[in-house]
Amino acid sequence: MREIVFDTETTGLDPRDGHRLVEFAGVELVERMPTGRHLHFYTNPGRSMPLEAEQVHGLSEEFLRDKPKFREKAGELVAFLGDAILVAHNAQFDMRFLNFELEHAGLKPLDSGRVVDTLDLSRKRFPGAKHTLDALCTRFGIDRSARILHGALIDAELLADVYIELTGGRQIGFDLSVSASIREVVDTVSWPVRDFPLPAEDEAAHRAFLDKMKEPLWRKSV
Repeated sequence: MREIVFDTETTGLDPRDGHRLVEFAGVELVERMPTGRHLHFYTNPGRSMPLEAEQVHGLSEEFLRDKPKFREKAGELVAFLGDAILVAHNAQFDMRFLNFELEHAGLKPLDSGRVVDTLDLSRKRFPGAKHTLDALCTRFGIDRSARILHGALIDAELLADVYIELTGGRQIGFDLSVSASIREVVDTVSWPVRDFPLPAEDEAAHRAFLDKMKEPLWRKSV
C-alpha cells in the first residue's frame, strides 16, 4: 500500500479570498514505512504575502519571487501522487488549496475519497486532548526540535511519524515487510517433536477419570 503524507503552506486561509499555495511537500510511505522518497517545492503565488502568514511560515515575497508558478509544477505533483492514499492533518484545508491550484492549472481535482485526515484519527483516539501536530509529537515522543517555524517539508516528515503511531506504530510496517521471510524460515526448519510424559500418578488419575465417562464423543467419531 502506497501513501503520501503531505503538507502545504499558503498566503492565507481560503483560495476563494484570493489566497494561493506557496509550498508543497509530500513524503512517501509503502506499507506504513518511509521509503526516503519525497517531493518538495515552493511556488510564486503572484500576489503579496500577508504579514500574518509570513510570521507563520517565514516565506517572504522576496524569497518566492523567483520560484515557479504552481502550473509549472502541477504535472510533477500529479505524477508523484499517482493513485496513492493521501494523508494530511486538517486535510480539508490542504485539499481545498491543492484542488484550487490544480483546477487553475487545467487539471482534474483530487478525489476527497482517497484522503485520510490525521486530525480526525487523533480526535477519535484521544477525545478531549489537544490535536495539534506539536501536541501529537509530544504524545508519541517524536523529536520536533527542528520545527522552529511551520514548513511543509518538516511538517510532512513529522506528520508521517505521527500517522504511523496513530495507526499502530512502526511494528505494523515491520511485520508486513518481514512476514514473507519469516514464513520461509518457519517452513524450512525441521522442528523437533518433544514428548513430555505425565508422571505415573497423574497418568493413573487421568485414566481413572476417563473410565468414568460414558460414551465420550471421541469414541463415536472413531
